Amino acid sequence: SARALAREVGAEFTTSTKEIRMDADIFFVALKDAVFDEVLSGIDFKNKLVVHCSGSLPLSVLEKHSENIGVLYPLQTFSKSRKLDFKEIPVFIEASSDSNKEVLWNMAKEVSNYVAVLSSEKRKSLHIAAVFACNFVNHMYNLASIFLESEDISFDVLKPLIEETAAKVQEMVPRDAQTGPAVRFDENIIRDHLEKLKKLPGHQELYNSISKSIFEQYQENYK
Repeated sequence: SARALAREVGAEFTTSTKEIRMDADIFFVALKDAVFDEVLSGIDFKNKLVVHCSGSLPLSVLEKHSENIGVLYPLQTFSKSRKLDFKEIPVFIEASSDSNKEVLWNMAKEVSNYVAVLSSEKRKSLHIAAVFACNFVNHMYNLASIFLESEDISFDVLKPLIEETAAKVQEMVPRDAQTGPAVRFDENIIRDHLEKLKKLPGHQELYNSISKSIFEQYQENYK
């Protein structure tokens, strides 16, 4: 990955922290949260600006590594095979000083049309919401695909439904866009679906739990 990126932007690359060039003005850290300290502990940044890109980690995790620290968090899901228009991706920044904030603000504005300052605590809340809206939703696509495969049906037939569901929340609040048997708690349909899902206990458990969660949000409508 490092070699491919370096080739793309005309840069050097290394896979060793000992070989990192220290004459840079800014160091971006894009690592799995669990290895943060392990990787950074052996690097002397000489108080240069060190920036992480995590939605879940606070700004303070960088304090032991430099006096000049910041966060530049793009709110988007990234896959190597997908080309994205970065101008459309919201970017959230935070920094240890006004001067560092200005540097990150100007840099972010170069690549995105939407830049905002957000505290560590608010960014964590945003990240949690993103897990619900993106990671969990994609997991549901995967579970749907597994179930359809067991029934010898192509996942492709769901794609127009997925597109319409995503399109609706661009124009409606999610609560108003919700449909399905769980909204009205149609017990006969739900019971029949749960029976059909007996061969996939994990699917069955999730179906039951999420149906209850949906109904709890809408039960006032049916009292």
